[in-house]
Amino acid sequence: MQRIASFEKVSFEQFEKDWLKNFPETADVMEIYNGIKLPQRATTGSAGYDFYAPADITVEKGKSVLIPTGIRSRIDNGWVLKIYPRSGLGFKHRIRLDNTVGIIDADYYNSSNEGHIMIKLSCDAHDNGHAVLLRAGDGFAQGIFLQFGITLDDNAQGVRDGGFGSTNK
Repeated sequence: MQRIASFEKVSFEQFEKDWLKNFPETADVMEIYNGIKLPQRATTGSAGYDFYAPADITVEKGKSVLIPTGIRSRIDNGWVLKIYPRSGLGFKHRIRLDNTVGIIDADYYNSSNEGHIMIKLSCDAHDNGHAVLLRAGDGFAQGIFLQFGITLDDNAQGVRDGGFGSTNK
C-alpha cells in the first residue's frame, strides 16, 4: 500500500474559533483541543480512518450538528479523502452526513482555515425524541483515501481558499 497522506491538528487558534462558533457555551476549549485524537485505522484490514468526537456531542432526531474535528490532512496530489459516517451509527440511529459524502481535496490543506475538517451530522431516526450521544473519543465518522484521475484535456487553473463552495467563488 502507498503512504500518501498524514493527519495533524489544526492550530489551537483555528480550532477555538471554529469550536466556539458551533458550541459557544464551552468553558475550556483548550482541554478539548488537548484531547483530540488523530484519525487512525482500527485493524490492518480497515480501509477507513476513524474520526473521533473531540467532546461529548448529542445529535438529536431532526437536527444537525457541525463538528469541528480539529484535524487536517496533508494529501498527495492525485488522491482525495472521502468522509462517511461510521456504519454502526447509520444502521442503528440513521446518522447521516448532511452532504452525504465529505470530499477533502489535497489543496484544502493550504486553505485560510488551515484545512480544518468539519463534519456535519443529522439524525433521521424514526422514534420521536431519539438522540445519540457521541462521547469524547468515540469514533463517529471514517475517512477513506482514494486515488482519482483527470481528463486528457483538463486545464484546471483555480486556487482554493476555503471549504464549502470555495471552488465556485
